[in-house]
Amino acid sequence: MGEKSEIKKKYILDKARTVFSENGFKSVTMKDIVDACEISRGGLYLYFSSTDELFLSVLSSETEEDDEETITAALTGTATAGDMLALFLKEQKKEILRKKNNLTVATYEYFFANKLAPKDNPLKDQFDTAVRIIERLIENGIESGEFYCENPLGCARNLMYVVEGLKITSKTVGISEEAIDKELMYVLEGLVPDELNINDD
Repeated sequence: MGEKSEIKKKYILDKARTVFSENGFKSVTMKDIVDACEISRGGLYLYFSSTDELFLSVLSSETEEDDEETITAALTGTATAGDMLALFLKEQKKEILRKKNNLTVATYEYFFANKLAPKDNPLKDQFDTAVRIIERLIENGIESGEFYCENPLGCARNLMYVVEGLKITSKTVGISEEAIDKELMYVLEGLVPDELNINDD
């Protein structure tokens, strides 16, 4: 695919992301995407054959970074493991609270209606990458004495399950920023050795 085609494809994905975030997945048609992109139907079908293919491409476009490069980037610099984990969770919190251009509703609509093999699921790739990053951060924190954890992988998975649960809660029953902070802090406190936990009596 040439450079112009890549630019056009990215343009379509950007517009489609907005359409899906505003309308969910179930109700969106290819005509909606055509109208949003202001292109012909044939122009759209040159790149995507269905809303299913288009939606998965939107999700995949957010997780295309190489896993090892992502992990390495997270571990570079002079910041402590605790600082980097706090920054990671700050970004997750932004996603939980984000109102505009949020794909959570569309994502759950899609996956309730479609079952994908794990190897074809971009959300699993995203989740697994996040778990690996957190696991490495926890391992670094253990080595430096910042954290205590007998099972870094288990702790990393648990933290991401909490994050994913908060995303669902924010879009269903609603949750305050204060409540999100408390839930994330509760998980983090479990990593801090007793002698460093300032909340202990």
